[in-house]
Amino acid sequence: MSVYNHRSMVPPTSTRLVELLDTMKNEYDQLAQEVMAFKSQRDEFEHKVNGQNQEMTLFKQYLVELERSQHIIKKQYEEEISRLRQQLDQLNSGPPSSQPPSSASANIPNYGGAYGAPPPPSGLPPPPPMMDTKPPLHSSYDHHSPYMNGGSPLPTSTPPAPQQQQLTPGRPSTSKPTTPMQGLNDIDPESVPEDMKIEGQDWFALFNPKAPRYLKVDLVHTFDHSSVVCCVKFSFDGRYLAAGCNQATYIYDTQSSMKVAVLQDETAGRDGDLYIRSVSFSPDGKYLATGAEDKQIRIWDIAKNRIRNVLAGHEQDIYSLEFSRDGRILVSGSGDRTARIWDWEGGYCTHVLHIKDPDQKDPGVTSVAVSPDGRLVAAGSLDKVVRVWDAHTGKHLERLEGHKDSVYSVAFMPDGKTLVSGSLDKTLRLWTLGNPQGGKVASKQVFTGHKDFVLSVATTPDGKWIVSGSKDRGVQFWDPRTGLTEFMLQGHKNSVISVATSPGRKPLFATGSGDNRARIWSYEPIGP
Repeated sequence: MSVYNHRSMVPPTSTRLVELLDTMKNEYDQLAQEVMAFKSQRDEFEHKVNGQNQEMTLFKQYLVELERSQHIIKKQYEEEISRLRQQLDQLNSGPPSSQPPSSASANIPNYGGAYGAPPPPSGLPPPPPMMDTKPPLHSSYDHHSPYMNGGSPLPTSTPPAPQQQQLTPGRPSTSKPTTPMQGLNDIDPESVPEDMKIEGQDWFALFNPKAPRYLKVDLVHTFDHSSVVCCVKFSFDGRYLAAGCNQATYIYDTQSSMKVAVLQDETAGRDGDLYIRSVSFSPDGKYLATGAEDKQIRIWDIAKNRIRNVLAGHEQDIYSLEFSRDGRILVSGSGDRTARIWDWEGGYCTHVLHIKDPDQKDPGVTSVAVSPDGRLVAAGSLDKVVRVWDAHTGKHLERLEGHKDSVYSVAFMPDGKTLVSGSLDKTLRLWTLGNPQGGKVASKQVFTGHKDFVLSVATTPDGKWIVSGSKDRGVQFWDPRTGLTEFMLQGHKNSVISVATSPGRKPLFATGSGDNRARIWSYEPIGP
């Protein structure tokens, strides 16, 4: 056998190369998969980073806007404080005046038009309350609103120039009987001791340093609306608050602040403004009376959210409504120079209380009140007079004169023998009723201290306090025994058009303003 006759012991070179290539290819595929996985992880990480960067950018923009808003608010507060300080300096440096200036030399403010401009049609009270930025009105006399900053009512022929009074704290009024003028509106809040002021987020209260402090005050609820809040009123049990606005009336739960009803007459149309000027709950809380610019009084069934009946008869806007405490009658006041007493359940008028004074050119009724025993009806009017009638017979009983300008609000004290009135002459007056001689009644007390029109007054159920709201944007609590201010509250950005106190157990009061807000406040005794 030949030594060359055998098989080779070494595999061919080409086979070995193929195996090596396969091994390398497998390793490459594995590495490629790992690279793809890493790339996917990288993309996901970059996506998260980009998202976080966007969030950081938005957050930085938010911080810039927040700082800008804070700067604007700080600047507004500084300007307001500077303005108040300037006014205080002017008042302190100016000579005291005890006599009103003559009409020729009076410093007559600019009321948005010529002071001698023609008045609105006879018998028509001023238009609905306005904000600083005036919304359009369909009224032909919308340039004479006392509620606007810079606006003024011209309800009659050109009135005499208003008496210029110094509001320096402690200076007595020239009215008799004299009452110390506190002028809390003129005090710089920063100069008041900490124990004589309370500050909230957007409000503050200053207590009278010349009177003992009895109360503390706090904000309970705020209700924002899309229009001016013309009126506020509590139910007799204090559980609900009604707020009259443009086109609708809103009812809120005073404890939870929940909106429980929106009362709006769909048949009245929504083309123009229809301000709800007055509201009043029936004593049982089942019904709400509303008065508006369309001359009609609507009685609403609150639970059913529908109109029970409509009381027609007034010839001008309805400016005030009040149920008697026994619920038998409803009294209304209108620009048509009348107050009316209604059997509201029967749907008819029992008495029309006319103002027939021949010397009064414009005695439109702006406010009505019913005495706690239901025997008397009082009405304030544009002719500066407060009148009192017998609610059962409709007989005129008393005429209360003393205000220097239109009377915009009246309210009975709980004793039923005393009446409070607020006027565009910037004062409140306290009257004692029951003059046996039937002559003119002099005011028992004069409250001076507001810097502008007094638009609304109310009394607390215990008779210890009188509350007033003014075009000067402030609310003041007054002690009827001394005539002194307990505190001045600044809690709105526009005129305080309406104030109301709660008849319920918890001491609450409400405010309605041209800043489109209604607010509920608490007032409680300090100490144990």
